[in-house]
Amino acid sequence: MLIGAHVSPAGGPAKAVERGTERAARCIQIFNQNPRAWKPTEYSDEAVEAYRSAFADSDVDALLIHAVYLLNAGSEDPEIRAKTLTSLISSLRAGDRLGAHCVVLHPGSALKGNVDQAIARAGEVIAEALAESDACPLHLENTAGSGGTLGRSFAELAALLEAAGGHPRLGICLDSCHLYASGYDIRTAAGLTETLDEHDRLCGAERLGSLHLNDSKVALGSNVDRHANIGEGELGEDGCAVFLSEPRFDGLPVVLETLKDPKHPSDADVRECEALRERGRAARG
Repeated sequence: MLIGAHVSPAGGPAKAVERGTERAARCIQIFNQNPRAWKPTEYSDEAVEAYRSAFADSDVDALLIHAVYLLNAGSEDPEIRAKTLTSLISSLRAGDRLGAHCVVLHPGSALKGNVDQAIARAGEVIAEALAESDACPLHLENTAGSGGTLGRSFAELAALLEAAGGHPRLGICLDSCHLYASGYDIRTAAGLTETLDEHDRLCGAERLGSLHLNDSKVALGSNVDRHANIGEGELGEDGCAVFLSEPRFDGLPVVLETLKDPKHPSDADVRECEALRERGRAARG
């Protein structure tokens, strides 16, 4: 398991590697554009070369690019879908150039509209974005389920995969907080096993490619996306230890999106998760 963190790419992607190294991260996740603006970032050849050099000299083993939250591939508004497509293509092409493990995407929202129709629209956008890029995988992230968000269940994720043509570059990113908030009780090894069995049956075990580890401020099945620091929410240290020690997650990058002190680089969060992983593995026997 590659335990790491979401870090800032300010100053270029090479600086993101530096920030990951300061946190003892084995993987890093970045936004490749301003998360509050539609304008995609185009990396210069010099920035890409600097990143590749920094990455090669570091202990970071994987880069994930998180598509920004403005995107809504399932929107009824054709202008929003067009902007989403442009941004998603830019993210995937950045992933191609940087050799990223994947781009992670929140598939979008039906808002108050028909979910099946929103899934069909999202599938078209996703398929076109993959056709306009070369190699970087695209991982669809499960959602907590508020506001008509798509991907709140494995059935919806499977429908999105199908709507996008089942492209071989499509994968799944599982977020622990979102799983819990959408009704999957993953606080015990038995509960997580049952959850992953359902994922594998509906989406395919081979699709699981990345993870987000976040504790949850809200209750099971609340359908509210509120991250808590590791061990300080509803999952607690025991639930996070279960997630970190799951055998089916071995070798996957797991990104911490909630750091206790994000403004001051420290390896404390990653080290805590490494200890929780060992605690969870010991409990499994």
